[in-house]
Amino acid sequence: MSTPVSAAAATAAVSRPVPFNSARLDALMDKAGIDVLLVTSKHNVQYLLGGHRAFFFDYMDAFGTSRYLPVLVYPKGAPEKVAYVGHGMEGYQNAVTPFWVPEFIKGATSIDSMQKAVAFVKKTGVKANRIGVEMPFLPLDAADALRKEMPHSEIVDSVFTLERLRARKTPEELTILKQASEKVIASMQAVIANHGPGTTKQELADALKREEVNRGLTFEYCLVACGTSHNRSPSPQRWEKGDVLSLDSGGNFGGYIGDLARMAILGEPDAELEDLLGEIEAVQRAAFAVIRPGVIGGEIYATAEARLKQSKIKDHTDFLAHGMGLVTHEAPRLTSTGPVRYEGYDADKALEEGMVVSVETTLQHPKRGFIKLEDTVVITDTGHEIYGEGARGWNRGGTSAK
Repeated sequence: MSTPVSAAAATAAVSRPVPFNSARLDALMDKAGIDVLLVTSKHNVQYLLGGHRAFFFDYMDAFGTSRYLPVLVYPKGAPEKVAYVGHGMEGYQNAVTPFWVPEFIKGATSIDSMQKAVAFVKKTGVKANRIGVEMPFLPLDAADALRKEMPHSEIVDSVFTLERLRARKTPEELTILKQASEKVIASMQAVIANHGPGTTKQELADALKREEVNRGLTFEYCLVACGTSHNRSPSPQRWEKGDVLSLDSGGNFGGYIGDLARMAILGEPDAELEDLLGEIEAVQRAAFAVIRPGVIGGEIYATAEARLKQSKIKDHTDFLAHGMGLVTHEAPRLTSTGPVRYEGYDADKALEEGMVVSVETTLQHPKRGFIKLEDTVVITDTGHEIYGEGARGWNRGGTSAK
């Protein structure tokens, strides 16, 4: 097994500081038996480049008859031989904020980008017996080009390796996540206060998009349910007097996702609605109570589900906890039976400082509608912190018009 280079040595070998823990990445690659990484997902390219996203391709990848495909080449233990293959227009961004990588190569199509990445690997002469790629983020034509140019190399999946690298967030990442969460909550509060009876779900979703964009977020989605319906698609359905409203939105800030859900009502909630939301809050708080460093990840589920079993709403309520960061449902992965299928790798492992967990409890009541809370929780050195803590009760709609 090779010895990972130190962060100091890595920094000294390149023109700008390496923006991630290169020694940790080298150790993870060593454990997986990977000699060189060819990273092609936007989120991992952003992470390894220290925050860079191609502004021209932020919303869409299709380009002519092909697609935009960034490729970051990372040979294990050799940050001085890292290269980034991006589109030519990324040169504008490089001129403003230079990439830390020693070499920036201008590519074009998916095949062209991969061919140039492979040519760079060959030129540097780094060991490439096992090449790690992100299989869900590698188009077939680029994969075929890689296999053609490197016929003697074994191509293996590196998604897990890169996810482990990102599992513990830095203070800088946590600051961005906190801002994202708070901006989403503020946007929801503004939409609720500014809209009253007769507003359609589509109008609410459009308004939330404007509020999030005005706060510097990139709007990703708005799941919205009102009245007794459990349908959360924006639609012509109207929010009327006495109706409950569920807003669940993801707003992206600097690449990091603020994902939260809050409730509202037009009018005043009756005792039953207060009780139902109170039960959901109790499950959320039970889950929060065990979140701290060293606790086995599965304890979040065990504690929340134990509290839910005591509740009268248990037959119509689901609990979910998942990792959050650049990707929704990233590490820590706490269950193998959730709605997004993956191995619950972290269910039997200790939570670590810097991990971020989204905690959500959802009631689909047969008569009162869709009622949900979702929160973002970061594991701190002493316990946990909730991002976007506000607006947890029944928010009143249309109050700004009164």
